[in-house]
Amino acid sequence: MAESFGAYLSTKGITDRATVIIDASGVVKYSVSVGPGGERDMEELAVHCEKINAEFDGELSAIEPPAGLSADATLYVKSSCGFSRTALMARENLHLGDSLPVKNISEDAAAKETLLGIAGGTQVPCLVEGGQALLESADIVRRLVTMTTGYWPEPPS
Repeated sequence: MAESFGAYLSTKGITDRATVIIDASGVVKYSVSVGPGGERDMEELAVHCEKINAEFDGELSAIEPPAGLSADATLYVKSSCGFSRTALMARENLHLGDSLPVKNISEDAAAKETLLGIAGGTQVPCLVEGGQALLESADIVRRLVTMTTGYWPEPPS
């Protein structure tokens, strides 16, 4: 993404600290760079956003919300497991505390038995949805992000 906007500093292997504002029709209306160590002026950016919004006279298309997790989704974890911690942090950062229950198989023998019956083992973290087990913390984080945002950034090629 940064490369497409001319904000990737290939000689340094980092992105510039740049802001690009795109209007609802997909047209770049404003861009500014403050350099890799610079700070953005949030007041100034808010003024530009308000101006661009006021000037837009097109029709806004409806955005389909992401499908979300199924109502029966449950995250199984273990105490003192770094990979479980990763999945739990994603749950917290995405504000899924009220919608994604957690069962700790280190502390709940019944949860351990349930996971064993569903997944055929006790590997955690494990996201169970619709009776299907999704293992591996990276895959779980990807699922949580895409179901929340509808988007998963692909690494540049």
